[in-house]
Amino acid sequence: MRVMRYAAGWIAPLFIFLALLGGCGGDGQTHKVRIGEVTRSVFYAPQYVALEKGFFKEEGLNVELQTTAGGDKTMTALLSGAIDVALVGAETSIYVYQQGAEDPVINFAQLTQTDGTFLVSREPMDDFDWSQLQGAVFLGQRKGGMPQMAGEFTLRKHGIDPQSDLELIQNVDFANIAAAYASGTGQFVQLFEPQASIFEREGKGHVIASFGTESGRLPYTVFMTKQSYMKKNDEIVQKFTNAVHQAQKWVQEHTPAETAKVISPYFKDTDLDILESAVKRYLEQGSYAESPAIAEEAWNNLLDVMEGAGELKERVSVAELADNKYAEAAVQASPSP
Repeated sequence: MRVMRYAAGWIAPLFIFLALLGGCGGDGQTHKVRIGEVTRSVFYAPQYVALEKGFFKEEGLNVELQTTAGGDKTMTALLSGAIDVALVGAETSIYVYQQGAEDPVINFAQLTQTDGTFLVSREPMDDFDWSQLQGAVFLGQRKGGMPQMAGEFTLRKHGIDPQSDLELIQNVDFANIAAAYASGTGQFVQLFEPQASIFEREGKGHVIASFGTESGRLPYTVFMTKQSYMKKNDEIVQKFTNAVHQAQKWVQEHTPAETAKVISPYFKDTDLDILESAVKRYLEQGSYAESPAIAEEAWNNLLDVMEGAGELKERVSVAELADNKYAEAAVQASPSP
């Protein structure tokens, strides 16, 4: 009887230990991963879903998120080791490569697959035509950043030279563009959500076109890390990608209202109906990637956009700066219904 009582005393704790072990990604450890996101936007809804629904935790990852406003600042944080993973435009990895980095930055999980900005005007324009931008004052984005390059790509597609056919303003810091437009700078502006929907509600602007629809599929925002980190933390990168794919599926399988509710803690000053409107817009134009893999066709379109903006020194293949093995494994392990 003493043996039975002794066994009963340690069997329950053993089961608790095994349960905890299973909740730590299978190796008994919780791994810390620091993400730096280029901005806070509904455009990145799947990332916030992965955090709020516990998909990272299920993989044994303790993820810390910080906003490192602007692509240049985000990449500086990654290269300096201040963050482990960057959520930023794939073009930044190409810039690092062009500078001859010994430790290149590798893209491993795509989050968004189109541009996320919308063309906003001060007045409603129900019959808008791109030719109406001729001679206008256009408040653009940072030179060399994906929003600006995708914007210029779209303008050229419609026969408008962004340097000579309109007055292009590019000296406003990324974080202050919305405020500058609200204060009266420019007739037109490129805005991400939820700012575009907020301006519509407040009567400060009207969405008249989508740069995402116009510029086509792009590896627009991607999770990336240094090659050295990837080599040392192969399993962590895989677990991270697994969680991202789970979130991508969740967003596709739920309504904009449900997604808005889940991500609302990251937008405490934004009403739920605004968040829902923003998510709906991005879903309708296919901005949220359904797979973390980066397609060669989308990568080549990115190179075309960069080339058109004069920011590409030489074309680099997707195989050079993207590793799809993590995405492919994540999709295979969790196929869509």
